[in-house]
Amino acid sequence: MKKFLAAMVLMTMMTFALPLSADAQTRRGRSYRTRTYYSQTYQRPSFYRRHRNVVNMGVATGAGALLGGIIGGKKGAGIGALLGAGGGALYTYKIKPKRRRY
Repeated sequence: MKKFLAAMVLMTMMTFALPLSADAQTRRGRSYRTRTYYSQTYQRPSFYRRHRNVVNMGVATGAGALLGGIIGGKKGAGIGALLGAGGGALYTYKIKPKRRRY
């Protein structure tokens, strides 16, 4: 009975909180995607384009830690994270470096 009551209370709270949180996510007014400087308008680069190096290194580190953890437990996860970070750095900075587009 306690579990049922707790579930009902939580579901009731969510019915009121969900519409309020969805409304809070909309933007009103000025858009921040485009900016104008001296009559030149450009579009802001995407999140990935701005943080490409960090995203690639983080994904490679996570993948290495996951594989190392599956293969060798805790110690393997640490070694896998180090190897993944090294591989991610090699890929990001040497194999496919950023190319500036003007």
